[in-house]
Amino acid sequence: MKVKFTPSARGQFLDAIEYITEDNPPAAQRVKVKVEKALTRLLTFPTSGRKIPEFPELPHRELVVDPYRIFYRVEGDVVWVVAVWHGAQSPKSPDDKSGG
Repeated sequence: MKVKFTPSARGQFLDAIEYITEDNPPAAQRVKVKVEKALTRLLTFPTSGRKIPEFPELPHRELVVDPYRIFYRVEGDVVWVVAVWHGAQSPKSPDDKSGG
């Protein structure tokens, strides 16, 4: 298995880390490490995330890495991270192609 980010999800993740870094670089590093650890667990347990409560009909799942929600889908041997949202945001459908 591999974990890959869609371009929009990569941008969302990097923007979040950059935003945190502006005020608290150590906190940004901690969030980054927590997200990386959670994504690494998906290599062994790809369906361990819960169904997205707002979109239970979709094949996507989510990991909550406080304060972020990581939305992903499994396709073959790839876990695709499709969106990274702050927990205070209301998510659009992970199939929304507007990029977040």
